[in-house]
Amino acid sequence: MRVMKFGGTSVGNAEAIDQTARILTEAYRSGEPVVAVVSAMSGVTNQLLASAAAAASGQGDASSELRQFLLDRHLAVVAELVHDLGRRAQVTVTLEEIASRCARLVESVHILGDLSPRAQDWIVSFGERMSSVLVASVLQDRGIPAVAVESDQVIITDDAFGNASPLLEQTRARAQERLGPLLAERKLPIVTGYFGATTSGSVTTLGRGGSDFSASILGYALDADEVWIWTDVDGVMTADPRLVPEARTLPSISFAEATELAYFGAKVIHPRTMQPAAERGIPIWIKNTFRPEHPGTRIGPDTTQDGSVVKAITAIPGVSVITVEGSGFLSVADVTARVFDTVGETGVNVYMIFQASSQHSLGFVVRQADTAKVLAALEQEFELDLLKGRVMRIWEDPNLAVVAVVGAGMRGTPGVAGRVFQTLGQNRINIVAIAQGSSELNISFVIAEHEVTRAVPAIHAAFGLGNAREA
Repeated sequence: MRVMKFGGTSVGNAEAIDQTARILTEAYRSGEPVVAVVSAMSGVTNQLLASAAAAASGQGDASSELRQFLLDRHLAVVAELVHDLGRRAQVTVTLEEIASRCARLVESVHILGDLSPRAQDWIVSFGERMSSVLVASVLQDRGIPAVAVESDQVIITDDAFGNASPLLEQTRARAQERLGPLLAERKLPIVTGYFGATTSGSVTTLGRGGSDFSASILGYALDADEVWIWTDVDGVMTADPRLVPEARTLPSISFAEATELAYFGAKVIHPRTMQPAAERGIPIWIKNTFRPEHPGTRIGPDTTQDGSVVKAITAIPGVSVITVEGSGFLSVADVTARVFDTVGETGVNVYMIFQASSQHSLGFVVRQADTAKVLAALEQEFELDLLKGRVMRIWEDPNLAVVAVVGAGMRGTPGVAGRVFQTLGQNRINIVAIAQGSSELNISFVIAEHEVTRAVPAIHAAFGLGNAREA
């Protein structure tokens, strides 16, 4: 059995949905059971979020404008791809009902003047709800017994609205109960990605890009043989091709390598996707919807032993280093505990940490967009210490980027870090901070954001990543 997920660009318009339907039709007719997971049409989730925020701020026509936007996008595809007039009328009614439900929710936000995380999760789920109905109807028009399934009936999560985590064993029981009979009847479930529900039924989302995660969760729950992530690129690449034109697609990487790359900015897959699949050893394939003949990248338990030390280089621009500097009157351990308790309460993600005990300072990296929130929280926590001079200052170094060099071959291989930093030195690129994980899968460093366009190509060339094997 195979779970196949299609991202926003794969269902972005009539042409893309036609191609997605071709892929699913071929997979279904091969005889192997298939479950599809679909994202919202590209741009729809952003519009849902914007309309909800506008309604909360007092815009009275936000709900009606959103309803029309949703119908215009989805009914244009129905008109082009659903040819049976009876089915076209039926799916039009269904889409109108879903859009109206969404509009009523947005109107309630306007009336209350408040957009809670719970309400926001419910509203943004409507992009996938409409997409699954749309894709199912196109397949039905081609003679495939597709069934739209809403994932709040299948995926059970905790109540962390906006970034929920699945309750895997409860999801396993629910998925087999809901999807098992459909598969036994040779139906093709078209499941909504991105969201699930708490045990009490409140809709939760899995974080932006969470449809990848949804597919992996369902792969775990259904004991799938493989999970295929269909997107608009050929697979995981050695670097961003916009920075490195000679970057190539990697035929295979490990779950651990893929997790590192996703965490440090590679947008081809959601960072949490690997965990459920890895628990059961289910391979994940990254494939291009628009070039299905390309073999793509296989993500599995083991890395490919192709002689390469470094597999790929990725970067996160738009970050800042925040430093907390003590005077020596506070213990470093005390400062560290208080800093990360405080940062944890803000919910902000920390990419790197570095500490110099002799200087009584602690630094860490966050998104630049989050720095104001973090600085305010730290200044409040250390207000008395700052007044008494026990903490000298808390400051931000902005306009930086994290670059990560990733590869399982680095483990136990001497000289990799030296080669990385020698390359940076030869290109006169200054390093702000350095970190290496104990797994030896990743060397990360912080540089000025404008230097990324020089640093990534230089390291890519130094390790011969444009070739099939290391130079």
